[in-house]
Amino acid sequence: MAVITLTDENFEQVLSENKTVLVDFWASWCAPCRMLSPVIDQLAEEQTGDVAVGKVNVDEQSGLASRFGVMSIPTVVVFQNGEEAARSVGVVPKEQLLSML
Repeated sequence: MAVITLTDENFEQVLSENKTVLVDFWASWCAPCRMLSPVIDQLAEEQTGDVAVGKVNVDEQSGLASRFGVMSIPTVVVFQNGEEAARSVGVVPKEQLLSML
């Protein structure tokens, strides 16, 4: 499954349609975000059907970033049944992201 670009318009729909959603809050100018991006893409490929994987560009979707209290990027938030279940800040190993799921 491809990574979903999340916006104010589709965020709630993606949360409601998927039991588990991993959301990467990032920006194009953020070097650590670019380091984490291939890991996020890999998770999207591997978790097909189990987990929806999305990215929120904090420059374009500042409302979503502030709504979830994202102060530093990259921030990865896992939602279970529409509720925040886990969060990590900074570049973390793939295994840590998997354990959050």
